[in-house]
Amino acid sequence: MAGVSTPLLPAARNAPSLRDDLRAAAFTADGCLDLLGAAAYAALSRAETVPALRATRGGSPLETLVRLFLLQRPVPYERARAALPRIGDYVTGGWLARDGDDVRATVDVRPYAGEEGADWWIVSDLGCAVGGAGGIGAGTVETGAEGTLGVGGTPGVDRADLVLGVGGASTTLAGLTVREPVGSALDLGTGSGIQALHASRHATRVTATDVNPRALHFARLTLALSGAREPDLREGSLFEPVRDERFDLIVSNPPFVISPGGRFTYRDGGMAGDDLCRTLVQQSADHLNDGGYCQLLANWQHTEGQDWRERLVSWIPRGCDAWIVQREVQDVTQYAELWLRDGGDHRTDPATYAARYDAWLDEFEQRKVNGVGFGWITLRKSGADQPAITAEEWPHPVEQPLGPHIAGWFDRQDFLRTHDDAALLSSRFALGDGVVQEQVGLPGAEDPEHVVLRAARGMRRATKVDTVGAGFAGVCDGTLTAGRIVDAIAQLLGEDPVVLRDRTPESIRLLVEQGFLDPVE
Repeated sequence: MAGVSTPLLPAARNAPSLRDDLRAAAFTADGCLDLLGAAAYAALSRAETVPALRATRGGSPLETLVRLFLLQRPVPYERARAALPRIGDYVTGGWLARDGDDVRATVDVRPYAGEEGADWWIVSDLGCAVGGAGGIGAGTVETGAEGTLGVGGTPGVDRADLVLGVGGASTTLAGLTVREPVGSALDLGTGSGIQALHASRHATRVTATDVNPRALHFARLTLALSGAREPDLREGSLFEPVRDERFDLIVSNPPFVISPGGRFTYRDGGMAGDDLCRTLVQQSADHLNDGGYCQLLANWQHTEGQDWRERLVSWIPRGCDAWIVQREVQDVTQYAELWLRDGGDHRTDPATYAARYDAWLDEFEQRKVNGVGFGWITLRKSGADQPAITAEEWPHPVEQPLGPHIAGWFDRQDFLRTHDDAALLSSRFALGDGVVQEQVGLPGAEDPEHVVLRAARGMRRATKVDTVGAGFAGVCDGTLTAGRIVDAIAQLLGEDPVVLRDRTPESIRLLVEQGFLDPVE
């Protein structure tokens, strides 16, 4: 911005005292919910501030902090001092700015409900939630926009360099991540540090990277304010900052938007098409320890004449198991309109909007793209000669956090890979947690037309089974081997046990893979 200097960012040294003051005023996710009520709280996630303004007219310390940091309104200096006794330090340290008799926030400080009930705060640029998408500690978009920017953003900062706070994409990735204790974790493209903050709870060493130096500073503020140890912060693109290093866990909410050019650092990868996501996936194995996970959100192109599953499977590096889940597909016009709105282009003059829309469609036409998929990709460096790779479409609701179920999926792939049919029949199984049986048929009919196993946990799958499959699943409690159960079913149904032993393992494999049955060691 010509003639305007970039403002200094707040000092991390003030974070411990500010955290104490915020906690003393109950400026936490639970405290804000109690103050605002469910309706006003939910309205904030829709970028509607009027209900919250109405709920904060009393002048208590918590109401003052909500207006100051969440609603980003000036408040009287004396009222702010009542909520923040060390207010002079926060003005000097750059967290707040005097404006006559008022004081205003220089950054967005957003309460976030951490793991195991921890109180965390996410620090980001102004205007990245108020007036746009995103609310207190959560957003509504799972794998699309992290949150459109509010009017203006942080004064003096180029929009391309703004650092966004927590939103639907970041909370989705946090819920997907496998939270097993690890020695090292990498948050690639850390932004305001949300994934690094989560990783700090179960990784001995956390490294966070970003191409935007402002993002690295915001990540430092987020972790300091939340009481987490500071990660190893490095500037650079993709895996350049970590060179030949390896990690037990890599997480990334990358700038995955497929766009003509790289206007905004927070969303546009600057590579052609979906090359950034492809490159990240293909290079990940070189930076994973054996058994390590790489988990990321991504967008991918649907191109004419090629199935999207086949295209993404070709990205997976040798020796890695992979589970790819497509959650949504948009046609090219919907996709362009989504990100034009995110960029504020709908508020420009019609000619500029039309030109940018045209450029987007030109790009898609040249690449023969007819749609864009949203979803997540999880890799595990198994070293297997015959890796397990699944790409599926699943637009249905899932249970978050999904991380434990994702870890279970990969564990079951190990089991199935090392058990042939004979070993499978010698194994014992237990019905998965929350699995129930449904029978569908006409009222009064002697036998049901369909028997369905349905899981209430994880991916919440349902699968149709025959009489043998239903009977087998119903008996599995970890005490009898699969072979003995099959023999008993054969005797009960009057079938040849040899024939039943030959055809049942395929059904068992499907039920194990989808989590309806768990191996019992």
